[in-house]
Amino acid sequence: MRAQRVITAVIIIGIAGVLFASRDAIRFRIAEWSKPAVPPAIPRPTLQPSPTSLPDSINLSVPFTSQAPFGVWDADHEDFCEEAAALMAASYLSGDTSITDPAVAEARLQSIKTWELATFGYFRDTTAAETARILTEKLGAMPVQLVRDPTADDLKRFLAAGRLVLVPSAGRLLDNPYFTAPGPVYHMLLLKGYLQDGSFITNDPGTRHGADYVYSSDTIMNAMHDWNGGDVSHGARVVIVVG
Repeated sequence: MRAQRVITAVIIIGIAGVLFASRDAIRFRIAEWSKPAVPPAIPRPTLQPSPTSLPDSINLSVPFTSQAPFGVWDADHEDFCEEAAALMAASYLSGDTSITDPAVAEARLQSIKTWELATFGYFRDTTAAETARILTEKLGAMPVQLVRDPTADDLKRFLAAGRLVLVPSAGRLLDNPYFTAPGPVYHMLLLKGYLQDGSFITNDPGTRHGADYVYSSDTIMNAMHDWNGGDVSHGARVVIVVG
């Protein structure tokens, strides 16, 4: 009888292990199946639309790189989200798509890190203001503007005008199924468009699946928080508008 109980326990543990191991795979498949249709990417608009003439949807053609171009998620690359978001924004403004080559993206991310160490004394967890300095002083992106307490409609107006929006976030509130659980405490992503239902199209450098990744408007607005010395959930609601 005791042997039977042991065998039964082993079988139950084995089944539980298989179910646990497949949990993330199931989440990934559900995420793939449920991806909304995204409109084709377009070049930067030449006109600045008025608030009453916003298109139903827009998707700006922004080159994508993850923060780990070669898929190596070591200590440095776990913290390269701000650098990658800034790099994508600057590449969009200059019309340079070469960062889609992992070797190019990696070299430029490392160059940004070197600049940060010389300028800030560190490179991890840069605030919105510090990331704005990366954009202007290191990458030559202009104009760059910090906007506090934007509404979702404000973000749509920026995007419809061809301006990108970098969003510092409490990363775990994004609930991205591709993040390694429980997700980053602090994260930065790039808004590049929106859908008719108000969802935002992003280039999220935190995953290799991040190109044209769609988040609901509520998710973006709720997660929007600056670094705040590590107390991210109480950080200011601020974004970086580029272009």
